[in-house]
Amino acid sequence: MTETIPVAVPRKGRPLEAVLQRVADEGDAQQVADEIISTLRYEKAVTKGSQVAEHGAYERLADYSTPEEETKPDFTVLCDDRAGKPRRIVFDSVTVPVGDVNLRLVGREEPFRALRKHEFALGFDSADLVLEEVVGLRPDPLTRIADVNARIDPHDTDVRVVAGMGDTVYHTLMATPESLPQGEQPTRDFLANYEGPLCISPRYERLVEAVLGTRNTESLDFSYPVEDEEEEAAIAEDGVGVYLTVTGSTAREHGLVVGEELFPSETVLMENYEESGEIAEHAKELFATDDSETEIAIH
Repeated sequence: MTETIPVAVPRKGRPLEAVLQRVADEGDAQQVADEIISTLRYEKAVTKGSQVAEHGAYERLADYSTPEEETKPDFTVLCDDRAGKPRRIVFDSVTVPVGDVNLRLVGREEPFRALRKHEFALGFDSADLVLEEVVGLRPDPLTRIADVNARIDPHDTDVRVVAGMGDTVYHTLMATPESLPQGEQPTRDFLANYEGPLCISPRYERLVEAVLGTRNTESLDFSYPVEDEEEEAAIAEDGVGVYLTVTGSTAREHGLVVGEELFPSETVLMENYEESGEIAEHAKELFATDDSETEIAIH
């Protein structure tokens, strides 16, 4: 008999798409993955105002969802955190047969915290949240996801990172040419002798301290973009900053020199080892493959 294991996943965004693509690769689920991704991209466009829906949110929800069939994707409605709190349709759940295991993907606003509360044995979330919440700060920088578990206090949580999904973008150091000594690039070594503002997203203080190392952050004053200000524009105004980049093209348009890639922002498979069992081990094998670029020791 095929057994089912619930797996916590994000309700929307790049991390959810990374999980769905990996599930599609491992099982015969490309059509389901494509349906969920296309639906959520359309709903994101509706929320942002770049698409106009003909029907209301609950009418669209009724069209999308088939709750009586677990192998069909189900969606739900949440209030978005944008001005006016518009209703946004997000992923709720679906069951996907993969090998000898049924993966019951369950949408959560904060999958990492759901695992910390022992609601699931397995889940996916951004590695950023692990750094922000449980990784200890040390003088030396944290540069690889593979080293994250070694910095988690076992008294703080039973959750560990198992593997990365490869959907990598980087927290990147960047600066204006005027802020850099002649011939230098924005690197950790540059920050060792830099005193002044470092512009970051306000939710990333601990992450930046972890990836730079506390030795490099003692002389820094964190600054933040004002509401509705582009991060690259704010960094250009302050002179030095850290921001997530893919190509760096927008940063260069603001006159910034794109420097060292400090840490990968990647979707990761996580395990609460106190809740795991034989079924969870089978599910982990589907994602923590031998060719995974992120090799991580759990214990």
